[in-house]
Amino acid sequence: MRNTTRKGFTLIELLIVVVIIGILAAIAIPKFANTKEKAYLASMKSDLRNMATVEEGYFSDFQTYTNGTAKNQGGTTQSLSGFVPSAGVQVVASNTGGTGWSAITSHSATTRTCAIFIGVAAVAPATVDGEPKCN
Repeated sequence: MRNTTRKGFTLIELLIVVVIIGILAAIAIPKFANTKEKAYLASMKSDLRNMATVEEGYFSDFQTYTNGTAKNQGGTTQSLSGFVPSAGVQVVASNTGGTGWSAITSHSATTRTCAIFIGVAAVAPATVDGEPKCN
């Protein structure tokens, strides 16, 4: 009589495991891509908030806003009280004669932009004064 003890997995069992892993990967990979996009947007919003803090600190000291633009990734530098954006983030700020300012950020890894304004007309996609918003 032949010994019928098994020592391993059948081909069907292995195929089922591979299919289950494939289904889980198909669900998880798009969620990870979305997470990276959210991280880029969070970085841009954080830079806008930091820039607002610098501008308001300057305004508190001199009763006017700064008249420069932020350092961008292309290397163009104009004074903004030492503000330096995060890696990959480009900030374009503008001032309107000391009464207010606005800024738009972009990131090298996404096509989306964020904006903020204080004391000037709304800058898309921002709609509320002092609140950074992304499109």
